[in-house]
Amino acid sequence: MAEFGAGHVNTVPVIPGFWSDPTVCRGPEGQFVLANSSFEYFPGAPVHVSDDMLQWRHVGNVITRPEQADLTSGVGSSGIFGSTIRYHDGRYWFITTNIAQVLQGQLLFHAEKPEGPWSDGVFVKGLVGIDPDIAWDDSGTCYVTWCGFPGGIQQVTINPETGEVLSEPVKLWNGTGMRNPEGPHIYPIGDWWYLLIAEGGTGHGHSVSVARSRDPQGPYEPYEHNPILTHRSTDHPVQSTGHGDLVEGPGGQWYIAFHGTRPKGQFPEFHLLGRETFVAPVEWVDGWPTVVEADLDVRAVTSFSEDFTGDLAHRWVVPGGSLAGVETTSEGLQLTATDGSGLPVVTRVQDHDWTATATIDTSRGDSRLLVRLDGNHWYGVETSGSTVQAVAQIGPVTQVLATREAAGPEVTLTISVRPPTPAPGWPPRQSDVVSLDGLVELDGRYVATEVAGGFTGRMLGIQALNRAVSVRSFVYDGRDGIES
Repeated sequence: MAEFGAGHVNTVPVIPGFWSDPTVCRGPEGQFVLANSSFEYFPGAPVHVSDDMLQWRHVGNVITRPEQADLTSGVGSSGIFGSTIRYHDGRYWFITTNIAQVLQGQLLFHAEKPEGPWSDGVFVKGLVGIDPDIAWDDSGTCYVTWCGFPGGIQQVTINPETGEVLSEPVKLWNGTGMRNPEGPHIYPIGDWWYLLIAEGGTGHGHSVSVARSRDPQGPYEPYEHNPILTHRSTDHPVQSTGHGDLVEGPGGQWYIAFHGTRPKGQFPEFHLLGRETFVAPVEWVDGWPTVVEADLDVRAVTSFSEDFTGDLAHRWVVPGGSLAGVETTSEGLQLTATDGSGLPVVTRVQDHDWTATATIDTSRGDSRLLVRLDGNHWYGVETSGSTVQAVAQIGPVTQVLATREAAGPEVTLTISVRPPTPAPGWPPRQSDVVSLDGLVELDGRYVATEVAGGFTGRMLGIQALNRAVSVRSFVYDGRDGIES
């Protein structure tokens, strides 16, 4: 068995922040490629690459053109759900569910390189459900396995070039009896086919279980020691561990990529950044995968600064299906509100302790710097003529909380977040403290999933409230102790 550091598994994510439902594969020349769900955000389905499974670089997104997928008809946790990325016969393949188009089937894309460009999507019609997987056997037969609505974990064979379904659905295995069997992946390893699934729901009961068969279409025999990964009913700092995907890493060492949350505060606890991507070693014991509880040497880069004079970095996304009204120029990021307020241009928050500062020319319009969970749950600092004001929206209620005078048309706005300090009394202080430009401090629980619901995480960004604004610079200082 390989040697790993002692301690709990993955107390630090390899990709911190809202990077949920990870799927990973090995490409040519030892490169590893990982993709995530993105829900309402466009460009969608972010793609990272790595040489060692620990340090990851964001190289692009699968969905970069509005015609690839309809991300305009839903909000919040609509859009791109669980997916699978695989390398086969000289191409990368990515299959996913766009929940807004779920009745049309699953969407399949391909590309020669992880960074794209990726093809237009082909619908695998009739496969109504979520979390599709794609795999090939030695004869070249292509299998798509998914969580059907209804029917649970099912499988068909397809023509991947056209999406044509070639067989009737076969029911495989619906887990150990826990709720929500989903997120299936199948793998030919040695003389067996292994079926990995998530079950227990994507909250605190989340788990990973495994079964195996001599044939990709079953019948599948469950592992007697399932689940192979869960932190349910423990005080582990990482919770909601699940939605795993196996890959053989460098030197023949196997790994599992999965998501989890890092809840804060007292009961009921609040996870603030969303479901994050973690990696753990896997050893094979008596023909079954066993997750190794060990810390890994993870050093994620979180801090950054930008003047927006080049191409828009991959980190920046919008809720919706188009970047219309968003442009980088020699003067910075130009945001135009063409229909009421413009869409916020946002990036994922990756720390629990951080400060963001934006310098914005508001001579042509008003702007907002905001931390956002969804369209109904956000805190912001915004300009209104010659005034800067701190604003919060919690559900249907929007409130101006404090104001100051702006020094001029070019303003600097700041949001800072820090962990709570101990305070007397009961109940104890929850969540974290959000400071809006020094004007007001707010409890961060109202921009947390436990209040807002959904499957996403905190985003941070800028918005044109009317006409147009120019963002001269943006600085994000992450202070969680992860190397930057």
